[in-house]
Amino acid sequence: MSELDPILVAGSHRSGTTWVGKMLAADADTAYISEPLNVLRRPGVFRAPVKYWYTYITGENEADYLPAFRELLNFQYHTWLEIKSLRSIKDFLRMGRDFRIFFNGNTHGQRALIKDPFAVFSAPWFAKRLNCKVVLTARHPAGFAGSLKRLGWNYDFNNLLNQPFLMRDHLEADRAAMEAMNKSDIISQAALLWKFIYRFVHSTRESFPQFHIVRHEDLARDPIPGFQSLYQSLGLNFTARAQSIIENSSNSENPARLARNKTHSVKLDSRASLDNWKKILSADEISRVRNITEGVWPAFYTDADW
Repeated sequence: MSELDPILVAGSHRSGTTWVGKMLAADADTAYISEPLNVLRRPGVFRAPVKYWYTYITGENEADYLPAFRELLNFQYHTWLEIKSLRSIKDFLRMGRDFRIFFNGNTHGQRALIKDPFAVFSAPWFAKRLNCKVVLTARHPAGFAGSLKRLGWNYDFNNLLNQPFLMRDHLEADRAAMEAMNKSDIISQAALLWKFIYRFVHSTRESFPQFHIVRHEDLARDPIPGFQSLYQSLGLNFTARAQSIIENSSNSENPARLARNKTHSVKLDSRASLDNWKKILSADEISRVRNITEGVWPAFYTDADW
C-alpha cells in the first residue's frame, strides 16, 4: 500500500466515526469526505443512487458503485448534479463546502479520507478494490442504544432484509429476528443492529488483520496517544496542528452531552461523555441490550464495562 492510499473510517452510526474521521483529517494533507453511502448523500459528492442504510457492496454488484467511487477519489465534483438537487440555502452552503473540499483535494494532491459508518459491511470491498486503509470504530452497545434512544432514531431492518447479497453472506440466520422486530422498540432495534455490525467487524480480525479496530471509549479516555498511534499506522503526519485540534475537540471545557440539534458536532468532553448511557437507559433496558448482544459484546468489552 502507498502512503497516499485513501482511508475509510466506518463502524455503526453514533459510534464516533465523525470524531475519529475529523481528527484523522486534522492533518492538512488529508481531505475529509462525509458519508457517500448515506441514503441522503449529496449527488455532487457521489453520483450513484444509494437505496439502503448500510449498503453492502461486493464484486457482484460493484458496477453500480465502483465508477462513482473512483470519481470521488479523484476529487471529481459533479456540480450540475448538485445544482439540480438544491432545495434550500442549507443545501447551497453545503455545496460550497463540498466543492471547496474537492477543489483543494485535487489541486493540492491531498489524500482522501472517507468517513462513512454505513460502509461498514462493505469495508473489505473498499480495501480490495479501492486500496483503502480501514479504520473501524466500536462503541459500547449500551452507549449506542442510549444515543439512539435520546435522539429517537429507529432503524428499519428492511434496509438489510432487502439486500440479497448481504442476507446470503452474513445475515440469513437472523432473518426471523429482523422480521419480528417491533417497529417502535428503539432499544431492541439498536441492540440487534449493533450485534450484526460488530459480529461482522469481529470476523474481519482474522480475514483482514490489517484493519484498525478502535474502541471509542479508549480514544475518548486518552485521545492524544490513541490518535498518535493511528496517525503512525496510517502514514499520517501527527503535527502540532493536529494535536491542538484533537485536544480542543476532547477537553473538559467542552459539554459532556451534545444538544439534539448538534448531533454531528465533534466538540465534547470525551471522558465525561462515556457514561451518559447509564443516565439515559433504565436497568431493564441495559439488561435487554446485554442479552440481545450476548455472544458478540465480549469480543470488545468486559463485564466491568457494564
